[in-house]
Amino acid sequence: MRNLVLALTSFTALIVIWMLITGTGAVRPLFLPGPPKVLATLYKTAMSGQLAADLWISLWRIMIAFAMSCVVAIPGGIMIGSYKTASALVQPVVDFIRYMPVVAFVPLSILWCGTGEWQKYVIIFVGTFFQQILMVQDCVKRVPKELVDVGRTLEMPEHQIMLRIVLPAAAPGIWDAMRTTLGWAWSWLVLAELVAANSGLGYRITVAQRYLQTDLIIGYVLLLGVLGLITDQLMRGAEKRMFAYLGAQ
Repeated sequence: MRNLVLALTSFTALIVIWMLITGTGAVRPLFLPGPPKVLATLYKTAMSGQLAADLWISLWRIMIAFAMSCVVAIPGGIMIGSYKTASALVQPVVDFIRYMPVVAFVPLSILWCGTGEWQKYVIIFVGTFFQQILMVQDCVKRVPKELVDVGRTLEMPEHQIMLRIVLPAAAPGIWDAMRTTLGWAWSWLVLAELVAANSGLGYRITVAQRYLQTDLIIGYVLLLGVLGLITDQLMRGAEKRMFAYLGAQ
């Protein structure tokens, strides 16, 4: 409860500062409209149905691309975290690509995939996968060697050691890696929609920029922040339920 109060206090302070800056006329409304104007614009957009349409397509893109990343990165991370040969083969390539700026892949993704949905999926995938697979690998490598040795002492088959020892021990860390990379996925979604899209939250920001609709830009940026917080809290809540035993330790 104390943390919640402190968090609300921080947000309230930011809103008050924002209102003071805009209310005193220190900044022109064109550059920084006040909270009432931003809220009114968001309400108008919501009533027109545009906000729901933009929100739905952006959520859909996030779900598809992030699911693709998890489906490949989690098994891949477990594999390279468990077997030295796999690590020697895969990790150098992953390390090499993950240092490349995702922005640089935007023109290539348009060239390869056009401006359709797959182009958005590719950008989000590239932005999350190469970090996620290494985070999963690290979680697997942090499993205490003593636990694995106990399984081998009991003459458990390798697949049983993986399923009954390694995965349960690494699961909390893997879930936390998913939560972290999901937050990054929102940033890459906006990048994909800013450059090549005709729908979505990022696209609407681009259109608003052309017409100097600063209130709509700020409103959508704030909405993206709220969506990020909501998904993060949902992941945290699921983590507490799935790994409740960790709190008792």
